[in-house]
Amino acid sequence: MVRNEDDQEGQGMVEYALILVLIAVVVIVILTVVGKQVTNVFSN
Repeated sequence: MVRNEDDQEGQGMVEYALILVLIAVVVIVILTVVGKQVTNVFSN
């Protein structure tokens, strides 16, 4: 019983970590695209 709860807690932590990584990747992509557009606006 106790081991099952530990496994579920570990699984929850892995799921949160994967969600955070996914969010980080999305933010990096958005900042890269927006950064290029901002650079183009200021250079024109």
